[in-house]
Amino acid sequence: MTLENGTRHLSGKRALVTGGSRGIGAAVVRRLLDAGAQVLATARSTTYPAPEGAAFVTADIRTEAGTRALATAARETLGGVDIVVHNAGGARANEGASAVTISDDEWQDALNLNLLAAVRLNSLLVPGMREQGSGAIVHISTAALLPPVPAFAHYQAAKAGLESYSRALAAELAPSGVRVNALGPGRTATPGGEETRRRWASDDTESGATSTPPLGREGRPDDIAAAVLFLASDEAGWITGTYFSVDGGEYPRN
Repeated sequence: MTLENGTRHLSGKRALVTGGSRGIGAAVVRRLLDAGAQVLATARSTTYPAPEGAAFVTADIRTEAGTRALATAARETLGGVDIVVHNAGGARANEGASAVTISDDEWQDALNLNLLAAVRLNSLLVPGMREQGSGAIVHISTAALLPPVPAFAHYQAAKAGLESYSRALAAELAPSGVRVNALGPGRTATPGGEETRRRWASDDTESGATSTPPLGREGRPDDIAAAVLFLASDEAGWITGTYFSVDGGEYPRN
């Protein structure tokens, strides 16, 4: 993506994108590359190649050791980080479709991937951003937090925690010039997402969600990536501590 005057407005910026090899993450990586950024993408495996032009490293960020290894790889590959997009996330639906029967292991896995991975990675990368006096962090949450879906209670709770953490971190880092925002994708066409959406719909009896989002279609990964690019860029230089819903109007929040 370029600005109207043809300049690549993220030239010289160094970006790290977790979950960056497919779906929304890959779209974010491509947008950042097109805008001139140097990008390191990460995923748990090499099953899906990262977009051409991006550096890639495998890391299991559900673990403390994995986040430390990724932070080290980011410093070695990029020389520092200006933009961090925490996109990796997800959880399996509880087989009993019950919030009560979600096991401790399921809860811990959801918390590790959707909340603690960002907390741990930020703790390792934020000092460098503070020292340079600038930076942008984007946490990918979900637009569907309010509909009660018992089978996904662990996922919704972890993402709600991520949003609350985002606001607290934004307040702390604002004086140092580092911005933090959260973004909630709605129903988006991504690899592997259809089964989750089917299970979500079967358990979501009182959500108020429509069969088709008000804008008439489900989202595309690039719809989400465009919003991430904006929040990561200097065009959003006076925006921090916010939550952006990118869902076609499907899940309004009061």
